[in-house]
Amino acid sequence: MAMKKRLVLILNGKGGVGKSFFAVNFVQYLKDRKHDHRAVDTDNENSTLKRYHPEAAFADLNDPRGLDSLFAALEDAPLVVVDGRAASTDLVLDYFAEVSAFELLDSLDARLTIVMPVNHEADSVTQIKLIADALAERCRYVIVKNQAHSEHFALYEKSRTRGRLVDELNAGELVIPRMYDWLVAAINQHNLTATQAQAHSSFNVVDRQRLKNWQKAFYAQVDTHTGALLSDAQTSTPHE
Repeated sequence: MAMKKRLVLILNGKGGVGKSFFAVNFVQYLKDRKHDHRAVDTDNENSTLKRYHPEAAFADLNDPRGLDSLFAALEDAPLVVVDGRAASTDLVLDYFAEVSAFELLDSLDARLTIVMPVNHEADSVTQIKLIADALAERCRYVIVKNQAHSEHFALYEKSRTRGRLVDELNAGELVIPRMYDWLVAAINQHNLTATQAQAHSSFNVVDRQRLKNWQKAFYAQVDTHTGALLSDAQTSTPHE
């Protein structure tokens, strides 16, 4: 059997739920684990992913052909990671329908995973419902509970949407641990990933250890969902 490639699309139409934060740290995970990948930023205003990972490509969602580059990247790489900007759900779903995206994925021996960050707000739950209703069982799902603003996710956890995703669609769930505000501010000020910050002189030895511990916890979460987040070949190769 052919080893399947994977397109990982980080999507939630609501802003501020942690899409780019997950994308930046997941791409760093791939670098640290030495997994071949391509990263794509779609945010023409903030371009957070490109700021931390300058080699990332850019796809303009306002261009009818902007997302074509995702499938072109899959021709050359086993894994493509896309940071979807806010208010992009309808644009992406309409594009998928227009180009028959799942036929394209099949032709490239690729599968789709939708990563959907969620927080404590109702709008973030509504957005993941829209995506799940539209794509149903045609892809994998990973729900990311982002603790940046709250450690409580009662609206999501008690929702019918979660029940359907977990029980019917076999969605995985992972947690982004909360990072201290001063660490977030410092890595933003210097445009550093957690890996880079651990070797940077602007961080004292204790804060470098805090970042190391945070990253270790985040990577452990990702490690439990590699079947949905990596290509087949990458899941069959143990990391060091």
